[in-house]
Amino acid sequence: MNLNCDTALSLGLGTLPLLSNSVSRSISPENPNGRPGGGGRATSGTGLSAARDLGRGWKISPSYMIPAGEVLTLADIEGPGAIQSVWFGGNVSKNLVLRIYWDGQSNPSVECPITDFFAYGWARAKSNSFKGPFYQVTSLPVAVNPNKGCNCFWTMPFQKHCLVTLENRMDVDYACYYQINYALGDVPENSSYFHAQYRQTFPMTAGKDHTILDGVSGRGSYVGTVLSVGLNGAGNWWGEGELKFFLDDDEEFPTICNTGTEDYFGGSYDWEVDGKYVPYSTPYMGMHLVEEQGSPYHHQQRFSLYRWHIMDPIRFRSRFRLTIQDLGWMVLGKKYLQRRDDIASVAFWYQTLPTAPFPKFPAPDELEVWGD
Repeated sequence: MNLNCDTALSLGLGTLPLLSNSVSRSISPENPNGRPGGGGRATSGTGLSAARDLGRGWKISPSYMIPAGEVLTLADIEGPGAIQSVWFGGNVSKNLVLRIYWDGQSNPSVECPITDFFAYGWARAKSNSFKGPFYQVTSLPVAVNPNKGCNCFWTMPFQKHCLVTLENRMDVDYACYYQINYALGDVPENSSYFHAQYRQTFPMTAGKDHTILDGVSGRGSYVGTVLSVGLNGAGNWWGEGELKFFLDDDEEFPTICNTGTEDYFGGSYDWEVDGKYVPYSTPYMGMHLVEEQGSPYHHQQRFSLYRWHIMDPIRFRSRFRLTIQDLGWMVLGKKYLQRRDDIASVAFWYQTLPTAPFPKFPAPDELEVWGD
């Protein structure tokens, strides 16, 4: 028996020894086109002064400066091929917006603050990137490592073209450190396209659900949820809200309905052990941040969560919608309380093209909900 792996897609540990006709490429400020032999050729860049005694080939262009209000093209790749991993380093902000366009579409299939894309939604941008809170994310498709090293391993195939951009919506220039690793080679005709969409409701309206994803048209698989929750108003337990997955012809009632927020993210009984919340970060699910009251100006208790449907993708044939309730407990009466918290989410899924237009992206001031 002669097995081969003639595809740009990575298929797991068992396929690593198999020979392939695909070729490996990588784009970074040191090789902006990813071309063979194109790395380390820069003669100018953000490292020029540090390398002044060393010359060409000695880390002259480790990053790009993105002026305030500008958009940088990170990658412009002719297919077929597949992005295999992405890394960002340095400072982070919700007003750095990542977008990815597949096969020449005018609508992005990925539109998300760079922080939330890596399940790091409550990160606070600092003038000094070495300061400020850090919390580890340890999962299969996403990892955030000291100090704010953001890594993504979602497989992102494309047939014709891939365009990746980063918009700097801050009022200061941004030093962008990044690397995009990809393979060029055949992609199976039945491959679908990676998507990620950010939404927020600041604050929730009592009795209304937060929509994580809606408007999806096509065939595909839902593969992950990132949630950032900031508590407002009354205390007590907040995570009773159910997630509802509406598939295909579902209207008022969903096909899949879970039993509570902490249950969906793999925990149980309020994540409480001996009177305290206990954070966790695992390959497929996590509640990796519990931010308590830290100062007079950071008074809102916050949570960051993720759930990857890698082993249990949710398949849909024509339509998909996902919502979550903002529901807690009243202290008296043992009744549910319809809350008014801040909720931000990212939905991750694969689907056939075309991509429907996303909702209007929040304005910069709407994203910045905390101080420095």
